[in-house]
Amino acid sequence: MTIENFNTDRGLALLTVMERIRAFEEQACLAAERDKLVLGAIHPSIGQEGVAAGVMSNLNKDDIILSTHRGHGHTLAKGASSVAMMRELLGREGGCCGGKGGSMHIADFEVGMLGANGVVSANITIAAGAAHAIKLLGDDRIVVDIFGDGAINRGPFLEGLNWSTVFDLPILFVCEDNQYSATTKTSSMTGGDGPAARATALGLRATEVDGNDAEAVADVAAEICARLRAGGKPEFLHAVTYRQTGHTSFDPAAYRPEGEAAKHRLENDPIARQRDILLTAGISEQALTDIRGEAQAEMIEALRLAAASPFPDDDTVFLDVQDLGSPAVEAY
Repeated sequence: MTIENFNTDRGLALLTVMERIRAFEEQACLAAERDKLVLGAIHPSIGQEGVAAGVMSNLNKDDIILSTHRGHGHTLAKGASSVAMMRELLGREGGCCGGKGGSMHIADFEVGMLGANGVVSANITIAAGAAHAIKLLGDDRIVVDIFGDGAINRGPFLEGLNWSTVFDLPILFVCEDNQYSATTKTSSMTGGDGPAARATALGLRATEVDGNDAEAVADVAAEICARLRAGGKPEFLHAVTYRQTGHTSFDPAAYRPEGEAAKHRLENDPIARQRDILLTAGISEQALTDIRGEAQAEMIEALRLAAASPFPDDDTVFLDVQDLGSPAVEAY
């Protein structure tokens, strides 16, 4: 990318999405740590916003995505309501899953978000199933499945990618590689040449990208999505990024080398990098400050509204549960 052919509108849109994701997660972490409003863990994606913004900028509302336990950013970038998401995190009425899914299982079918998943790599085979359904239906939607680097060492990675390539399914697998599997450096527990090499071995076209360069992610994702919509085979995107926080909002991340996270915050922050590009392209500092301020105001209000919302009525607890009767009676 050069400034001469830089798409200012897209650049501002990418920054806006990243600022909204970060502001949302900052408020979510405050809700969990300061206000004790969240029961359970919050898994922030602070520092990884470039992947969500870049990939989702190329999807239509009815395209399908699946995500990980660290899925707030993907869900927000796909178009979900920040208020409904915050209510979901707090377990309140009006949450996008009725307050029953929480942070790790957030979903919004209205925007094609089939769900985050608290089980590492479990979303991969679900995504393959969704892509197979789309192929059988014969429509032009595509599926994007996002998982972390730790997922490549689990069985569903092999199963999902293998199934998708055997049946030429319209799916983009995105490995959002933040370099840590919970509290362990992924490279210390991964054999071979890593995610892209494994995808290639299974017959997928694999592309590697700097996940903290939102413009580069958006460019690469645009090319891949165009190929998939034209009837192409499944593809794999290895986006290298960095999680600036601990595994959860409560994790001090003492397992990381001293100074590593600080260096990434200073030199490799996707929002700061995007702001620098926009400044070079002639966008004013005030305009960028306004984008940040609007994002922060939106998410402060989202948390306020969520905290003021009631808990779901007890009578709703079984409304979304399928009950076909006793298997001993009904299945035979």
